[in-house]
Amino acid sequence: MNAEIWQRVNLIEGKMIVSPPRFLFGTDIASRLRLRHGVYREDLVAGRFLRPEDRGNFHAVISRQIAEEFGKGVGDTLRVNGQDLEVVGIYHCGTLLLDVAIILDIDQVRSMTRFGNDAVSGFYIEQTGEVVDDELVRRIQVAFRGRELDPWKPSSAGAHNGFLEGLAREFVSSFRRASGSSGETLSQSNSKIPTEGSPSDPHEGIEARQLSSGASGTSRSANERKDTSKSSPSLDRLPIEVRSAADWAERFEDFSADLDIFLLIMSGIGVTIAVMSIINTMLMSVSERIIEFGILKANGWSRFDVLRLITSESALLGFGGGVLGSCIGWGATQVLNSIWPTRIHLVASPGLLLFATAFSTILGVSGGLYPAIWAMRMSPMDAIRK
Repeated sequence: MNAEIWQRVNLIEGKMIVSPPRFLFGTDIASRLRLRHGVYREDLVAGRFLRPEDRGNFHAVISRQIAEEFGKGVGDTLRVNGQDLEVVGIYHCGTLLLDVAIILDIDQVRSMTRFGNDAVSGFYIEQTGEVVDDELVRRIQVAFRGRELDPWKPSSAGAHNGFLEGLAREFVSSFRRASGSSGETLSQSNSKIPTEGSPSDPHEGIEARQLSSGASGTSRSANERKDTSKSSPSLDRLPIEVRSAADWAERFEDFSADLDIFLLIMSGIGVTIAVMSIINTMLMSVSERIIEFGILKANGWSRFDVLRLITSESALLGFGGGVLGSCIGWGATQVLNSIWPTRIHLVASPGLLLFATAFSTILGVSGGLYPAIWAMRMSPMDAIRK
């Protein structure tokens, strides 16, 4: 189990940070290093991850986007919210959801923010793999049912030293009581749980074994919890929020689905405008040459010949527009990527450009069908009279 603090960054190198957002990520280094899998630790591209000797120092691991935006490398100093941080590592996960963090020792983040010595944003818990995610989440909810958290207070309000380890100890003991077995989901070996009255290191966390997927329980500063036997409210009134990796994936899928619907609507509007524009252009072209089509039909052209001529013209119009649009789109992606290299990365692959050209040609043929059918059904004499 790893204690975490997340706090939004306001200033980096004197620059106000609005979008994309950046976050200070305070982590208990000792328990973090005991995790079998670590997203940031495994995605380092330069330098090193935080070590136990970094406790008490303003040493930071930053994302590659932040490093490139401010021209920093390993060994450089990055000024964040008025505090100078020494960059010891750079990571890159390849996703906008993760490449936003400046990782520090949790106590150093507390000193830079209004978090008290006993306050955390949440806990990250590794699974042993002995139970499924939903069952693990349910057991944590049962363990905290009926308990209350005091309102969060800034560090100036005072806090009791050692609360973090006391909270972790109570969390694990309650969880084990709820599960009915002390070793059912959390491993005993190599675990360090401080006992009452014994000296303990506030950075010694509780080690869980395997990271198949994590469950994050979010909480604020708290005192003693109420006994669950005295009250048993519904799980809807829990003092914490517990989420598994599946929950986060489901939320991201919901967001992606909403984004797909928006893009589908916008694409549909664009396609409709393109088809109507081609129909309008071809109708004007056919109307201006209707006498010529009448003469051609009077000289032996079949209806199919007229249809083929008009659709060929509209297909050529669509193909030309597709080629021109692909060239402009490719050039625009290069310009935008060069202007904002750390914020966006647009891709115009050859396959995408070929698809755009082919799709534009198909739209051209579709838009020319109605004018072609209108011209082919007109008799030669009617065409000449018009």
